[in-house]
Amino acid sequence: MQDEPTPIELTKAVADFLRNDITPLVSGHQAFKLRVAVNILDLVTRQLTQEEGGDAAEVERLRALLGMDGAVTDLNRALADRIAKGEVDFATPGLAEHLWATTMDKLAVDQPNYASYKRELGRGG
Repeated sequence: MQDEPTPIELTKAVADFLRNDITPLVSGHQAFKLRVAVNILDLVTRQLTQEEGGDAAEVERLRALLGMDGAVTDLNRALADRIAKGEVDFATPGLAEHLWATTMDKLAVDQPNYASYKRELGRGG
């Protein structure tokens, strides 16, 4: 495995190259497809940068809510099952806060320029 450049540096460099050097050279449908590709690279860069910390925080919140340990997917499945069975609802302490924090973490990766996300960041969450 290579130490330098990192996957984050590589995806960012490719996105920047396409955005700055190639975008001015194309038009029409090809320009649209290029913007889609750049957006995908930007998304992957954000995932690589933020996902590990977001997943760790999500696991800790889920452990506290559910009183059990496990991988993030298993814990989410257990939470969904408990919600479906009516064992957990918005009256459950910590659930609303967990769902809000998880949503904000996901938006930070998927849609960081979304106006409502930015507005909520400005409110302090």
